[in-house]
Amino acid sequence: MKILYLETSSKNCSVAISDDEKLLCVCEEVSENYKQSESLHSFVEWALEGAEISIKDIDAVCLGKGPGSYTGLRIGAASAKGFCYGLKIPLIAVNSLESMIEPFLNQNYDFVIPLVDARRMEVYTAVYDGISGEELVPTEAKVLDETSFQEFKDKKVLFVGDGASKTQEIVQLPNAEFNNDFYPSAKYLVKKTQEKIEKKDFEDIAYFEPFYLKEFHGVKKKKSED
Repeated sequence: MKILYLETSSKNCSVAISDDEKLLCVCEEVSENYKQSESLHSFVEWALEGAEISIKDIDAVCLGKGPGSYTGLRIGAASAKGFCYGLKIPLIAVNSLESMIEPFLNQNYDFVIPLVDARRMEVYTAVYDGISGEELVPTEAKVLDETSFQEFKDKKVLFVGDGASKTQEIVQLPNAEFNNDFYPSAKYLVKKTQEKIEKKDFEDIAYFEPFYLKEFHGVKKKKSED
């Protein structure tokens, strides 16, 4: 089963293709300017070329559903739905935070805690077991202060994601490690996607919405004065 993966929730615009669990190709780029609208479909074309298949060979689409960038998630969801409608194939959605823990499991950490910067002193986060990857604390929008994560002060914890640096500045945890240079990636959606396929855990394409976690608040432009 050939699967197309899209992950657009962060500064990393990421596309991957697998044949069942075998990763065939990855195309991704981290940009401070969030280039999903410019890059996503080019990356899909390049990934298909790299995997030496055509879009008609794709059997399912997996989307990293968030939380993360509101605009990035909307672009990813629209593209995923378009492919699924056009090809008449199922849509699978995976929490983007789960793609952030995959490379760090079984690395001698008690817990792996992804941190996605949600501006100011807020992060999107969840807590996962460092061995099994089991979700222990569900995804939430968390405002950081000196008392945050103190329940883990005697544990070996890895904080990972672009919200890790500001967490490190505030939270004093002697046994914690911080990896700020890491983003959700399509290539780490493969394992969870296979689990969902086995359970036939597919999304209703017509009603699917990304996991925004918070409502979008735009900034109103001031009216120009004559």
